[in-house]
Amino acid sequence: MKTVITGGSGFVGKNLREYLKSSHEVEVKSIRFVPNQHFDFKGNAIIHLAGKAHDLKNVAKPSDYYEANFELTKQVFDSFLKSDATVFIFLSSVKAAADQIKEMLTEDVVPNPKTHYGISKKQAEEYLLSKELPADKRLYILRPCMIHGPGNKGNLNLLYNFVLKNIPWPLGAFDNLRSFLSVENICFVINELLENKEIPNGIYHIADDDSLSTNELIQRIGMNLGKKTTIWKVSPWGIKTVARIGDYLSLPLNSERLNKLTENYVVSNSKIKKALKKELPVTTQEGLDITIKSFKKYN
Repeated sequence: MKTVITGGSGFVGKNLREYLKSSHEVEVKSIRFVPNQHFDFKGNAIIHLAGKAHDLKNVAKPSDYYEANFELTKQVFDSFLKSDATVFIFLSSVKAAADQIKEMLTEDVVPNPKTHYGISKKQAEEYLLSKELPADKRLYILRPCMIHGPGNKGNLNLLYNFVLKNIPWPLGAFDNLRSFLSVENICFVINELLENKEIPNGIYHIADDDSLSTNELIQRIGMNLGKKTTIWKVSPWGIKTVARIGDYLSLPLNSERLNKLTENYVVSNSKIKKALKKELPVTTQEGLDITIKSFKKYN
């Protein structure tokens, strides 16, 4: 099977190329939005990863999201419909469904994103679902939660450096629970979608089986480093004040990052597991341990 990947130079793209190379002929296309653009895809499947990621520093323009995540996706999907390819996989995000949740997030939720990132992903999803799909073609919209793995930089790396440098974790007073996703598990799911024609079209949330609090994550990092962790329960009011100051002074902690580190965001993976009729290959704890240990190489 020849598989075309857009956005193949990103974190997920690099891992997916490596994962698929033994069983697929993989072509990587580097693309960006240009008005009135059409792509001539030559392959059996198209995996659309290209887009604008959520900007934690809040420096991106709203138009950046709508061009990269909505308009570009329209062009890629329209080109797919005219091509001989039979499988289209779009990497959306759980943020297309909701920015904040009170209970476990399932595919039944009525989408209500609040950020330009989430709204642009939701608009792309709506466009894909609005088109009549030929009987011989399949469409999968994947909403992953926070993806991590070797070489990935982000909040996990930030937490790692706190523990590595013996800096007390000051956000212990925030009691949260959130889902994570090993990059190996998302690659496994995509491969299964490519290979199994019996999996129904539609939207699927992708997450590892278990959820952890940030405090538990700090302790797991300490366990992998062989270090004793110190967790301080500083007043949430004081922390939020510092984060608001960080919004204006470009401090390491701002409101966006604080929310990422302390939010409750538990995602159900029951629909995709039922469709696959298989367990995910990597447990939550195994995946996090692999990522944490990889930071020794990349730090």
